[in-house]
Amino acid sequence: MFTGIIEELGEVKQIKLGREPEIYIKATEVLGDLKTGDSVAVNGVCLTAKRITKDGFEADMMPETIKKTGLKELRRGSKVNLERAIKAGDRFGGHMVSGHVDDIGRIKRVTPESNARILLIEAPKDVMEFIVPKGSVAIDGISLTVVDVTRTGFSVSLIPHTMNMTGLGVKKTGSTVNIEVDMIARYVSSKRQEARSKRE
Repeated sequence: MFTGIIEELGEVKQIKLGREPEIYIKATEVLGDLKTGDSVAVNGVCLTAKRITKDGFEADMMPETIKKTGLKELRRGSKVNLERAIKAGDRFGGHMVSGHVDDIGRIKRVTPESNARILLIEAPKDVMEFIVPKGSVAIDGISLTVVDVTRTGFSVSLIPHTMNMTGLGVKKTGSTVNIEVDMIARYVSSKRQEARSKRE
């Protein structure tokens, strides 16, 4: 489980997308107490550290992960958002994030607004069912609040800290992003469907 509060920007040093996909990421902050077998969210995707070195960690990637997330677009030198799994008793600064990406979205428009930046993200229909104004959403692993919802997408606002400390700050129109919907929104939606089915 994660909170969507990014600890640092790592750098992809090596990535293999063949029959046995794996990735090696250069990092510093997340290495503090990281152990083999620990979970790290990489652009919002929960990966397991299988080897830890003095300047990074290596993780396997399942074929399903490659298919369903934007990790397949990473290259050597790509910057990635990193967050270690939370521990019992840690401060909870964002919202509950599982690290299981629902689908890929695409940035349709980037609009400066005072000291912020508004991103309009186009998302698949099955994702949009769980997106509500003022609700939570994880974009590339970052806990954000939905500003507005359209028929085909939604917008989020980035404060200067988010732009400076995460990979979203350099993404442009056309860039893809990993989307994970809010667990609570998913739960509420399933309960509504259940109640509707009972009435019918």
